[in-house]
Formats: sequence, structure tokens, C-alpha cells
Amino acid sequence: MGEEERKKAVNFRIQRQGLLTRRLPPAPELTVMLSEAVLRRPVPDRPVMAGQLRHLLAVGQRHNISLRVLPLAAGPPLAAEAGTFVLLDFPDSLLGSPSEPPTVYVEGLTGALYLDQPHEIAAYVRVWRGLESIALGEGESIELIDAIRGECYE
Repeated sequence: MGEEERKKAVNFRIQRQGLLTRRLPPAPELTVMLSEAVLRRPVPDRPVMAGQLRHLLAVGQRHNISLRVLPLAAGPPLAAEAGTFVLLDFPDSLLGSPSEPPTVYVEGLTGALYLDQPHEIAAYVRVWRGLESIALGEGESIELIDAIRGECYE
């Protein structure tokens, strides 16, 4: 990705993050699963990584955001085969019916996939449930992120 494309992608992601702090309509709920390995991965720019960890700690305090860490001790999760994915659930319409079907968003090197077939959704829901069963709770996850920040970056 060239420098200009990278800047556009970063700006788009920053704008998208703004959805999490909006008032109306109410901000969506977000649950994030992070591997402990990602938090401990050595990076050349230690101050930047320390800032990233502080940012995670700050957003983890928001009422609509839940951060969960998959500890190294849990072994490789099912998601190792599934890769990174986003499971999107949408609120019901005013009539009580689903406004949009559940969708899985998978971003790759050359583009993105939106999966909405029931068998595709079911496969990713199974992976998500597996992750939930081995991830630390929210409080433990925040404590671990803070400990890693202190041990490795500050």
C-alpha cells in the first residue's frame, strides 16, 4: 500500500471509530478479542506502542466497549484458522423485524468479504463462542493490558 492509500485507510478508520462515541442514534456496542501475543509483540517504536496500550485502556472504560484478551496460556484459538473477522449484528427495525441480516466482515490483503449466508454466519459464531470461552473477563483483560504496558513499554 502506498503512502497516500495508507493515509486514506487510517483516516477512514478514525472516522469509523467516531461511531463509537456518537449520541444519536446510540453508539453501537463493540466487543474486541485481542491475542496476548499482539500486546507483547516487540515493536521498534516503543513510545507508540505504549500510547496504543494507553488508548486501549481508555476505550476499555467506555460503557459500550468490551475488551477481552486471549491469554497465551490458552493455546492457539480456533480463530487461528478463521483469521481476523468482524461479526456484525444489527438492531431490529421499529416494526420489530431485523433491520439487516447478521453479516461477517473479513478483511484481506486485496479486499474485503461480506458473508451473509446462514451456514457462513454459523461457522463464525461457533468460532466467536470458542473465543469467548477462553478469553479473560473484561476486568482481568484490562489488568493484563495495563501490566504489559508497565512491564514492556514504560
